[in-house]
Amino acid sequence: MIALVKLLKKIPIKEAHIFVGFFFLSFSCSSPSSISKISGYTMGTSYTIKINAEVGSTVIEGLKFSIDSLLIDLNKKLSTWDINSEVTRFNNSLSLKGFSLSNDFMNVLKCSQKIASQTDGYFDVTIFDLMSFWGFGPSPQDKPFKIDKIKSILNYTGYNFLKLEEKAYKLNPLLKVDLNAIAKGYGVDKVFQFISDQGFDNFLIEIGGEVRAQGINSSGNLWMVGIEPPILKKQSQTKFAAIIELNGNSMATSGNYRNYIEHNGKILGHTINPKIGYPINSNILSVTTFSESCMVSDAWATALMTMEYEKGLEFLKKVKGVNALWVLDENGVLKIKKYGEIKIIDSIYAISD
Repeated sequence: MIALVKLLKKIPIKEAHIFVGFFFLSFSCSSPSSISKISGYTMGTSYTIKINAEVGSTVIEGLKFSIDSLLIDLNKKLSTWDINSEVTRFNNSLSLKGFSLSNDFMNVLKCSQKIASQTDGYFDVTIFDLMSFWGFGPSPQDKPFKIDKIKSILNYTGYNFLKLEEKAYKLNPLLKVDLNAIAKGYGVDKVFQFISDQGFDNFLIEIGGEVRAQGINSSGNLWMVGIEPPILKKQSQTKFAAIIELNGNSMATSGNYRNYIEHNGKILGHTINPKIGYPINSNILSVTTFSESCMVSDAWATALMTMEYEKGLEFLKKVKGVNALWVLDENGVLKIKKYGEIKIIDSIYAISD
């Protein structure tokens, strides 16, 4: 905490709320009386909500009950870790007749398919079996790896094998979806809408490092977040890759430095290139994306991790409303490159557009 205080002294504002967990970890140097906090666990991670308003304990308890109920419901629909969830039932079915899905499941699939199209398939939720093959997800394959199996998995992997109309259709019975790269962002959006509907104007929501903010904190400043520097080994962490000022935006970070395996002496991250079926190998250590929707930010962060920086930049220039910040390893020197309107308050790395 001492190191955090020293860092914040560099920032010319009264107060900052910093989040850094799977890629962000929540800190608070003070607890202003006007900030009401709700926290809990969901989707295999934690969540935190900060409301810039003095709210009675009874109201807070009611809000938490409603939020927990909302998130439990989402988990029952979107979690591949739940053997009875809607997505698990979809994955286990071999039917080609079409599935009547819940609005939440369909909303996530529609957004996934749109971003898959925008990125030429670099973002693709139909990679469930590829994730399992490499040892990630709820059904990891037993080692040793049989690399030849990748070709057979690719025969039914790809967003073109999923058709969405009034129902969802598998064009190959073996197709399975993994929503982990978009579900938390959707959860943030759902909670955001709920809090907004209760009449609150100034609040911040974070689920497992995916963040969406509205309005101002208790000092009258815009909410701020800190992006964790990509570090493979456990060590004392006192600084942030960058501290960002949010202006009513959502943000999400994707990286490989916390969830990885070793294979043939190499470290392989959990981000899979869906075009070739292999974990990525690039100088991109993490990507943070910003947009109005946290679901969109969540998906784009993963998409940009799967491709080289230059290619990702090309795709971003073709869409509206999505900005990004990359942490790159350039010959052992970590640097930040950014695209779009991003207000960086402080950084430990050199920054370029």
